[in-house]
Amino acid sequence: MTDLEQKYASLNVPRYTSYPTAPHFSEAVTPSLYGEWLESIPRDTPLSLYLHVPFCQEMCHYCGCNTKATRKMAPVLAYVELMLKEIDLVLKRLGTGREVHHIHWGGGTPSLVPREAFLKIVDKLKANFVFSEDIEHAIELDPRTVGDYLAETLKMAGITRTSLGVQDFDEDVQKQIGRIQPYNTVKKAVTALRNVGLHDINFDLMYGLPGQSEKTIRETVEYTKELAPGRVALFGYAHVPWFKKHQQLIKEEKLPGANERIRLSDVSRDALVEAGYEVIGLDHFALPTDEMAIALKEGRLRRNFQGYTTDTADTLIGFGCSSIGFLPQGYIQTTPSAREWERMVVDDVLPIKKGIAVDKVDLCRAEIIMQLMTYYEVDYAATAEKHGLPVSEFASIPADMQEMIADGVATLEGTVVTVTDAGRRYVRVVAAAFDTYLATQQARHSVAV
Repeated sequence: MTDLEQKYASLNVPRYTSYPTAPHFSEAVTPSLYGEWLESIPRDTPLSLYLHVPFCQEMCHYCGCNTKATRKMAPVLAYVELMLKEIDLVLKRLGTGREVHHIHWGGGTPSLVPREAFLKIVDKLKANFVFSEDIEHAIELDPRTVGDYLAETLKMAGITRTSLGVQDFDEDVQKQIGRIQPYNTVKKAVTALRNVGLHDINFDLMYGLPGQSEKTIRETVEYTKELAPGRVALFGYAHVPWFKKHQQLIKEEKLPGANERIRLSDVSRDALVEAGYEVIGLDHFALPTDEMAIALKEGRLRRNFQGYTTDTADTLIGFGCSSIGFLPQGYIQTTPSAREWERMVVDDVLPIKKGIAVDKVDLCRAEIIMQLMTYYEVDYAATAEKHGLPVSEFASIPADMQEMIADGVATLEGTVVTVTDAGRRYVRVVAAAFDTYLATQQARHSVAV
């Protein structure tokens, strides 16, 4: 392990898919306040929608999502009816006829929703929102659930992009993480999707899993290359058994150590680049012809709760328990408790548990952090001016970054911060220099690499 790796790689810092980050959300943002925020959104504001379906056929040992296992359709169908009602509750305050540019289904495994019920939700959205001509309608999928029938359902619903949770193709790794899906299973899923014209496909891969080695990582990337998804998200496994109890099924002694984890990260990235993928920010990769790679070159790439995205809408409306949204006034999160979410929706109450209002200082720091996370460079004085703030707001930055500059992780020329090539893997640490909330935060975050 190099000196830089020893110093920075194991630091616990946020992933910065939002700023302020979720641990700072509080119950000061109430259902009533959320309703007021919805009502005040200008009519011409483009929207994105997120729908969370918290059900899977079984729990994978590594999972960090808000979901539960079920083999019965009754709770899924009951959830759908409640989600339809929740949409009505939001529309009552938001109004109909708003333009939507992006829709994302997450979970859980949202494709567990039966065809008729799934189309019922989509029809509800189409009847009350205006879908833009170039709308991206994306869904997360478990490859084990994808066949011809589901692919046809997704096509009928107007899905344009699918994301397959692959993680790793090695049989032994799959056994240790409770996710058995051989290469042929994933290949059949990809083939089924492409047969109905769904060619925009993402793969999610992970490093830091038990049983992984440089050999298994390279084989996983080779299989990925054969199936040729347009995008790949590469995430480091976050072992948080104190938060996600089922992760206790993963034996801690089987996890790679700090040195090995860093090496697996390097091998994964190098192998994806060798396979023809371009590096997108911290943890995404895309073929040169993919819209994400093009957006990066054109300066249109963004980062939100789904990671790096081509979605340019500044307002995100979330539906379903634990969903997070962002409005001009701040962030909101629906209750993660399925029972509480159900009770609130039944009682005609917007099921908001917490959130945080933002001011122009937060918005300015959010933009700086997202620029660093996406483009590895930012002029904080120019960003401050854009938000109507004096550059003195960041007077402490030269001192705060002095050690990182001395270590060659970042440079500071005037008010322009640049993450060096050697420092890019630690970009979250550089971004944290602009996070005024972090010092008061008690939450445990994943390690930087």
